[in-house]
Amino acid sequence: MQNTMINGARMLLECLYRVGVTDMFGYPGGAVIPIYDELYTFNKINYYFSRHEQGAAHEADGYARVTGKVGVCLATSGPGATNLVTGIMTAHMDSIPMLAITGQVKSNMLGKDAFQETDIVGITVPITKMNYLVQDIKDIPRIIKEAYYIAGTGRPGPVLVDIPNDIQLQEISYEEFNKLYEKEIKLEGYSPTYEGHLGQVKKAIKLIKEAKKPLIIAGAGILKSGANQELLEFAKKIDTPVTTTLLGLGGFSEEHELSLGMLGMHGTVAANYATVETDLVIAAGIRFDDRITGNPNTFCPNAKFIHIDIDPAEIDKNVIVDVPIVGDLKNVLTMLIGEVKEKNNKEWVKQVKIWKKEYPFAHRKVEMDKLLPQEVLKELNSILKGNAIIATDVGQHQMWAAQYLTYIKPNSIVSSGGAGTMGFGLPAAIGAQVGARDKKVVLIVGDGGFQMTFQELMLIKQYNLPIKVIIINNAYLGMVRQWQELFKDRRYSSVDLSINPDFIKIAEAYGLRAERIENKKELKKKLKSLIESDEGVVIDCIVEKEENVFPMIPAGTSVIQMMGKRGVLEDEQRA
Repeated sequence: MQNTMINGARMLLECLYRVGVTDMFGYPGGAVIPIYDELYTFNKINYYFSRHEQGAAHEADGYARVTGKVGVCLATSGPGATNLVTGIMTAHMDSIPMLAITGQVKSNMLGKDAFQETDIVGITVPITKMNYLVQDIKDIPRIIKEAYYIAGTGRPGPVLVDIPNDIQLQEISYEEFNKLYEKEIKLEGYSPTYEGHLGQVKKAIKLIKEAKKPLIIAGAGILKSGANQELLEFAKKIDTPVTTTLLGLGGFSEEHELSLGMLGMHGTVAANYATVETDLVIAAGIRFDDRITGNPNTFCPNAKFIHIDIDPAEIDKNVIVDVPIVGDLKNVLTMLIGEVKEKNNKEWVKQVKIWKKEYPFAHRKVEMDKLLPQEVLKELNSILKGNAIIATDVGQHQMWAAQYLTYIKPNSIVSSGGAGTMGFGLPAAIGAQVGARDKKVVLIVGDGGFQMTFQELMLIKQYNLPIKVIIINNAYLGMVRQWQELFKDRRYSSVDLSINPDFIKIAEAYGLRAERIENKKELKKKLKSLIESDEGVVIDCIVEKEENVFPMIPAGTSVIQMMGKRGVLEDEQRA
């Protein structure tokens, strides 16, 4: 028999379960004790005990990226809530569906600087799609249904719900709760556009017909709409090369002959050269961020633009376009496939294939007793063959992972794009593994970012998660050092990590297996068995300290300023 009464805390959990939540991450505290008390006996949702609130937010984020579901995290008031902010901002920048739930001081103490009080609703206004302060227990069903719906529809993003402690303890009858939950939600002013305008589609088809050198730039929107098959069919029908953003990797198989890989600051030469020559850009689910465009005034200088995006706010924000189409990518691409006639761009496709062959990713050579980070990624790629979920932290290793690993399946990379959040990688990998228990998850992380959130290693042990953690250990904050080398005359200010801790001992302290790899011989001997093992492993790869990511287009410039097309600076030719 169900209890005749239900309190706000139990109501919250029941609502989460009813909207479809099966997993959540969190860290307890005073203002959420009632929720945790109910979690003690609520077995309908799998709860994962994070070791820091920032970890909980990134775990929910990684979970959402691989499942497509709304990731859920829970924290207490004050510092617990503010520790979520970096993770909420990261999800906001990359349009990740997240529901962040925070406890708050009692309603009668709001605004009185009570212990662990902070206005988390006010703090997160700029980095959420919506946020709520619950003021009545009877509002909980409506708010949770609305929050979950808003987070996962239209252009996805984070939503925050702040619940005072006293409301968690208040009670109503179970019968009344059920009636409240069954009420239909009505969101005035929130109506995402899913169907593309036929008139705009016909304008786009006219430009496609006239184009001699079309180029598709595919972003994360392809993955969020589940439109990877439609993108493939569309690209083949109009015989057009496809390049992706960092977050669009996996949306178009890099093994396909029309794939140019990633474009932008550290993208392929072929993709970036194509932006100079193209006469029509079909932008699918991208926001034309600065890491792609460089100088927006010189980006794709000979091209007209078709921009397809579900968010009208992105249209003409960074690049003025000729034909905007607001709508869900899966629907819009289906319309285009049905209306457009087959094309043959034989000479154009031949040209981009020549660039691909002439300018592959390359790097210098070093002796057998040394190890380059690129060699680690290449060896890993030969083992995985695209059959894994790759999580990354932020920095040089992130770009090498984008360059040297092959992405052939959707939702196969978990990486912080817009925010560039160091410390993201490990907790995001944990969330990804929770969301995809049957898949191999490999984390590529730098020695700097690893130290920001390595306390989350405890979850790998506690929940028996078979994550493979590969530390690219160059004893530097590598990307900052690279910029200091190239643009600040090697004035290496506060980037030296030569006094790193022993990562093997740290891993072992958390009860995990750990191995160190220091040269090419050990790489060949150890990596495959470690990656194919069925347990969580930390692999500390000691690599050359001053290796750079090339090619590179300096920030705010254009393709003509590209550095290191052949893997080294042409004026330096390090050997």
